[in-house]
Parts: sequence; C-alpha cells; structure tokens
Amino acid sequence: MLGLKKFLFKSGSPADLPEDVLAALAAWRSMPAPVLDDVHFHTRYIVVDIASSGMNPDKDELLGIAAGTVRQSTILPADALSIDFAQGNDATVERQLMALLQFAAKGPLVTYHVSYVGGFLQRAFKERLGVDFQPQWVDLAWLLPAMFSDKGGSVMPLDHWIGVFGLDAGSTRRSAMENTLMLARIFQMLLVRASGKGIDTAAQLIDESRASSFLRRTH
Repeated sequence: MLGLKKFLFKSGSPADLPEDVLAALAAWRSMPAPVLDDVHFHTRYIVVDIASSGMNPDKDELLGIAAGTVRQSTILPADALSIDFAQGNDATVERQLMALLQFAAKGPLVTYHVSYVGGFLQRAFKERLGVDFQPQWVDLAWLLPAMFSDKGGSVMPLDHWIGVFGLDAGSTRRSAMENTLMLARIFQMLLVRASGKGIDTAAQLIDESRASSFLRRTH
C-alpha cells in the first residue's frame, strides 16, 4: 500500500496536468453551481462513499470512490460512477478525479461522516488537481438522528440505520458502491421525513445538516 499512497498523495504542488485534464478542469471551474432553493423532487443529489485503507485522511490511502444519483425521489442506477485507484498511472488518477468533478457538477453531495469521506476527497483533489474541494454536503451521520430521534438520538454506525429501516444489508464488509446504494435508499426515506418537517429544499437540508452537526458536537 505504500506505493499506492505515494502514487495518490504527492507532497508539494500538483504535477503538470495533461491538456485534456486542464481543459476539463477549466470547464468545471467556470460551471455555475446549481440552484439549491428548488424542492427536493427537482434536485439532483449525488450520494458518495469511498474505500480507504484506514480512517485517517492525513495518513491512510484512498482506494476507490463510488457515487450515485437520487433525483425526483428515485435512485438512478444508470447515473453512477465507480473509481478504483488500484491500477493506472498519474494521468489515469487525475482523469478519474476529474470524472468525479464532472459527474457531481457542483451539486449537493450526500454521505455518511463528511469528516471521513470529505477529508480523503479534499486531500486527493488538492494534491492531484490543485482544487480546494468544498462542496455542499449533507451528512447523514448527523442528520438522521435529528430527523429520526425516535429511532436513534445520537450518531450511530451506518449498520444501525440499515437495520432501523429494514434494509437488506448483506455482508457487513460492503463495497463502496454497495454502501452508496444503501445510503441512497436511506436518503430517500430521510427526504420524506424532512419534507414532513417543512425542510423542502436542498439549501434548507444542507443548513439543517450543518446545524445538527454543530449542535451535537457542542452539547
């Protein structure tokens, strides 16, 4: 794994990027962020999970990324992305990371524990593409206890919520894509509960996620 760590995470500024990556990066930077004050039904949410060698973004290895889409309250299997960093060269990794930026299109991202997932992604994008990766996150780890306090009043392992919602979890050692699908199904149910509480837009959901994280971390 040491070689993969050195391969993915370089010290110093990013290496010279291939021309196609530079062009794609310029196009992404100029892309307007989607409006987030529309109702959930009209918002494209991108559910993200990663595979890593450990839990510490500062020293462990990012092994893969999985992303899927929830739109119009539906999971879209054809609108998904899976990245495996086990094979490839520098240009391949940079194109794979660029593919995630293009796939997400600056839309709101949904995951479980932003500090973990976002930490690895932020480091990879900074060191490989020179991008300060700061998307609009919805953190289910903090938001689920706020929306479903009757089913769990504190931050719990993901498997707790999989059991609460009666989902078929299969093996506890799931791939990043399998976890992404689980998160997408849980997120569908959260959207229903959020709408019932008057949290009707992506902007409101992001604000609620931030507030839930802040309040639970400080109390």
